[in-house]
Amino acid sequence: MQQTFLQSLGTNFLGHAPKWYKQVILAFLIINPILMFTAGPQVAGWALIAEFIFTLAMALKCYPLPAGGLLAIEAVVMGLTSTETIYHEALNNFEVILLLIFMVAGIYFMKEFLQFTFTRILVRVHSKIAISLMFCFAGAFLSAFLDALTVTAVIIAVAYSFYNIYHRFASGKTLHCEHDLCSDQAVIEKNRSDLKEFRAFLRNLMMHGAVGTALGGVCTLVGEPQNLLIGGEMGWHFVEFFLEVMPVSMPVLAVGLLTCMTVEKFHLFGYGAKLPGNIRSHLLETAVKMEEKQGQAGKTRLIIQSLTGVWLVVALAFHLAAVGIIGLSVIIFLTSMNGYIEEHQLGKAFEEALPFTALLVVFFSIVAVIHDQEIFHPIIEFVLSMQGHTQLAAYYIANGLLSAISDNVFVATVYISETKLHFIKLLGTLPDIGMSAQALMEKLTDPHLARIDVVAGMPQATATKVLETMHHFDKLAVAINTGTNIPSVATPNGQAAFLFLLTSALAPVIRLSYGRMVMLALPYTITMSLTGLAAVNYFL
Repeated sequence: MQQTFLQSLGTNFLGHAPKWYKQVILAFLIINPILMFTAGPQVAGWALIAEFIFTLAMALKCYPLPAGGLLAIEAVVMGLTSTETIYHEALNNFEVILLLIFMVAGIYFMKEFLQFTFTRILVRVHSKIAISLMFCFAGAFLSAFLDALTVTAVIIAVAYSFYNIYHRFASGKTLHCEHDLCSDQAVIEKNRSDLKEFRAFLRNLMMHGAVGTALGGVCTLVGEPQNLLIGGEMGWHFVEFFLEVMPVSMPVLAVGLLTCMTVEKFHLFGYGAKLPGNIRSHLLETAVKMEEKQGQAGKTRLIIQSLTGVWLVVALAFHLAAVGIIGLSVIIFLTSMNGYIEEHQLGKAFEEALPFTALLVVFFSIVAVIHDQEIFHPIIEFVLSMQGHTQLAAYYIANGLLSAISDNVFVATVYISETKLHFIKLLGTLPDIGMSAQALMEKLTDPHLARIDVVAGMPQATATKVLETMHHFDKLAVAINTGTNIPSVATPNGQAAFLFLLTSALAPVIRLSYGRMVMLALPYTITMSLTGLAAVNYFL
């Protein structure tokens, strides 16, 4: 009986994750207390960070929340941090939590309009280069104002829908019978070559769209979760954030679009697949029938969603409310005007955001350990000991490398918070500031106060030094933001949108593996990362 219980406990622990993964996590949980009492909290803290990054890197084996959450709870039990510090970290980043909960859910109710837009691009544009550019640019533009995960979810839904339509047609099946999209056994022989080309075509478009979300996501306050973290720490509104990162984000956007054209024109790195003409005709015919079936009610819903999209852009641009509150207003407008009045209809909208929201709070637990144990202090001090553009470049490279192997939200959270602590200490060394360094920093990063007004009562030399210090802090914040956003396209580990695509139902049917995704992302990784580095070095 005891053996049976232990066996079932081992089976249930972390579900269907590989046995070796379960054993590694158990080893971590056993080793950490030993390190704590033999080597001290600093070593145990470093081990915890490495273990947490491992859970992020192995996200395809097991979503990081269960395993990473166990590590975070153990850190509290061992005394590496406290629940009060974790609560303080979460409270400081409450605006980001609101963004994830309400903005992602709000955009869920705009999916119909977004799917309509991408569908039109897919079936009505004939040039592969043009359609690739439009997918990439549409992904960038939408991600600048919406959430990259949601935009990715939309293009996945469009591609999956069309693949489903054609695969059934190629297999001689109807749209309503049971059918396995992963198996080609029923596919008619004459359709096999077209299906293979169609898969490659969809892989190309999915990667162009996913890279587009990274290109647009770096540009604005709401493009990526870490942007709002950084903007919140710096006191930047939507427009101010855009202007601060523009010297880096705009050159990267231009080079990203140029890369899209180049790989398609010269058929590099697996790109250049075309949409067979007979497939286009079949998809167009099906799309027209689906639009006609929607009728006037469907057209009215699209108009309401497009108008709500205009409201969203205007509200964000003029900072009419906190980002999460704007997202809540989108939910209210779309549910009331489009007839979503039952609880189960609303509940689906929150399914995509809440797991990542929970994981973000676990991030804050690890950040709390880093703060309490001052683990990153020597590294931050080393980088900050550099001067001028060398320091900016070092920040960009360090954040880029870490984001490519772990998660860019985690990396950005650690770097911006530790850097801000350093600058608070730096302000504390200045004479005649008239208040504590912490209070001064709070005022200097208050979005409702102008920095020139904050330093108005200080001696001229002190005021000048404070403004120069904050100007340099601004540049480092931009280097952190661009470093975590741009080079992280190298692997699915760094970009949540990439990971979402790789773990979606679409990936296996279009044969998009981890290695293939890395290869398809490689040209973008090289050109965009180098452009970002050059821009940080010369334009900031």
